[in-house]
Amino acid sequence: MPIMTGTNGRTNGHTAIPSRLYPAASIQLEDFKRICSRTVDTSTYPLSASVEKNIPIYDLAALQANLTGTTISQLQDEWYHILSNGPGVFVLRDMYDATRYKATLLASNASFNRIIAHERENHTARGDHFASAGSNDRIWNSFGKHGLYDPSSFLDYYSNPWLAAVCSAWLGPAYRVTAQVNAVHPGGAAQESHRDFHPRLASQFLTLQGAVAHTDMPLESGPTRFLPFSQTYAPGYMAWRREDFRAFFQEHYVALPLKVGDGIFFNPALFHAAGANVMDAATGFRRVANLLQVSSAFGKPMEMVDSLPLVAGTWDMLLKKFQAAGGVADPDLDPESASVQAREVRAFVQAVAEGYPFPTNLDRRPPAPSGMAPESEQDVLLKGLQEHWTKEQVMATLRHMRDDSQA
Repeated sequence: MPIMTGTNGRTNGHTAIPSRLYPAASIQLEDFKRICSRTVDTSTYPLSASVEKNIPIYDLAALQANLTGTTISQLQDEWYHILSNGPGVFVLRDMYDATRYKATLLASNASFNRIIAHERENHTARGDHFASAGSNDRIWNSFGKHGLYDPSSFLDYYSNPWLAAVCSAWLGPAYRVTAQVNAVHPGGAAQESHRDFHPRLASQFLTLQGAVAHTDMPLESGPTRFLPFSQTYAPGYMAWRREDFRAFFQEHYVALPLKVGDGIFFNPALFHAAGANVMDAATGFRRVANLLQVSSAFGKPMEMVDSLPLVAGTWDMLLKKFQAAGGVADPDLDPESASVQAREVRAFVQAVAEGYPFPTNLDRRPPAPSGMAPESEQDVLLKGLQEHWTKEQVMATLRHMRDDSQA
C-alpha cells in the first residue's frame, strides 16, 4: 500500500492524518478577506428589525409585545446562528428599556461612580488591558461589587430575562456571569484589534462576550469595532497579531451607535476592538459600558465570583419577588403562561448562583439515589424560595454545601 501524505499532515505509515496545529503557511490574508466579504441576507434572521453594516438589530420592545415561548426559541436559534456561522455580533435594542429599567440604570450608575471614587481614593492598584492609565475608569468584578454596594439595583439588573435568554442560547444552562465596568474619557485611544480568550477553536463556544450601554454611545465616543464573519476564520487565533490582518481590520471594521440600555453580544473569536473616544474634551463625556463575559459551566470564567454575600444581600427581596410571582420559578417557564416576575426570579437565580455542582467532594456530597449529580447552588436557592426559607436558612445551607465540597 502506498504511503499517503497530506499538505499539512503527517504519516503514521499507512494514511495521512491532519496536523492539530495551523502551520504559519496556512494563514493567508486572501482567505480571510474572502470570508469577511460576505453580506448578511436579511431573510436569514426574520425576527430582526433591521441589519446595519452586517449587524442584525433586534427591537426587544416590539418583540416583548407578543412574546411566546416559541418566539424566544426562534430568537435563540437566530442568535446562535449569528454567533457561530453568521456575522458573529448582534444588537438588542432596549434590552434595558427606559420604561422598565430607567431607575435601575440610574442607581447602577450611581453605584459604579461610588465604587470608582472609592477605589481612586484608596489608590487601589489595578492593571488594565484596555487602556493606558488615566484614559479610563475600570471596575474589575463589577458584578460582585455592584451586589455589595447596592443589592436592590443589582437584583433588578440581573433579573433581566433577556440576559438569561441570550446566555442560554449560546452557553446552555449553568453559565457563570462576570462583569467589568469600563468608562472611557475623551481622548481615550482605540484598542488594537484582537480575539479574546484561549487560542482553541472550541473555546469560542465556551464564552459569550457582551456589553450593556450605560450612556448613549455616538460613533464619536468609540463604541466597539467589529469585523463581521471573522470568527469563522479557523486560524484566526494565530493571525490576529499579524500586521497585515490588523491593517485589514482597520480598513474594514464596522461600528454602530448605541443608546442607554442597548445590549450588544458577540462571539469572542470575532476580531474586535474598542474604539477611540474623540468627543470634545470640554464635554467631559465618558463612554460607559458594563462589559459582560459569561462562561459555560465547562469553561473557566475570567474572575472569581463569591455567590454567598450576593445571595445574603438580596435574599429577602428575591423572596418577595418570588411570592409576587405566585411562587413560580420553573426553569422551563413559558412566557405565555408565566408572569414577568417569575421569569425575572429565574433569570436572577441563573445569574447569581452556580448551576453546575462540580467540582465537589463526592464522598461527602454524593448524587441522590435517583440523580446524576448533587445539588447545585441554584437548586438550593430554588428550593429555599419554594419552601420560604429565611436568609439564615439559605445561607447556612450554602455554607454547608461549600464546606462539604472541599477536598
